[in-house]
Parts: sequence; structure tokens; C-alpha cells
Amino acid sequence: MKHDERGAVAVEFAILLPLLLMLVLGTIEFGRAYNARVTLTNAARDGVRVMAITTNNVVAAKTAAANAAASVSSSITPSNVTVEVCTSASSCAPVTACNPKDQVTLTISYTLSTITGIAGPFKMKGLGVMLCGG
Repeated sequence: MKHDERGAVAVEFAILLPLLLMLVLGTIEFGRAYNARVTLTNAARDGVRVMAITTNNVVAAKTAAANAAASVSSSITPSNVTVEVCTSASSCAPVTACNPKDQVTLTISYTLSTITGIAGPFKMKGLGVMLCGG
């Protein structure tokens, strides 16, 4: 006795398609977020390196970080970048001068919007830390 199974594959595909689409789109979103995170961290390292070497050029450090993060978004500007100098583990303040042996911290803040709109937007930070004077 043979059963007529015409259309069974189409029904199974219709049931699995949303799951497969969510899996593919989730992978794409995760990849974008991971790439943005790595890029922001590398940009923060570039900016903090400029600050540590030039010692007192906050504008150059912020500009270098914003330029390095431009591949994530062209909307990242020096206003998204903060620079702080930490003289001890608990004492950090906005930068005024970068003295040798002080620790300078540069943070880039950005909100990553998603392609799908299902999750997010995600607040992301790139962080770079270096001793002043190189």
C-alpha cells in the first residue's frame, strides 16, 4: 500500500524556513557586532598610542581614534571618544596632562544598529590603555 505524499516536502520546508532564516541572520548580526567590537578596540589602541607618545595632544588622539574607527561607521567623531588619565587604580579624571608613569585610557562609544531590527541596538565600547611617555 503506497501513501500519497505529494506536498509533504513543501510543508516541512515551510516549517523549517523561519528557523533557518533566523539562524543565518543571527550569524550575520553576530559577525557584524564582533567585527565592530574588534575595530573599535583597535581604533582605541591607535588613539591611546598617539596620546601616550605625544603626551599632551588630546585632539590628535581623539582624531586618530575616530579616523581608525571610520570603517565601523562614518558617524563616529572625536566627540564619541573620551580620554582619561589615571594616576592610581581608583583615581581617573579627564585628561589635562599626560605625565610619565600615568596611565592614559581612551574609550570609544558607539551604538551599533542591526540589519534585521530583531535585536539591538547594541551599545559598544572600544578601550585602549597605555602608560604615558610610551
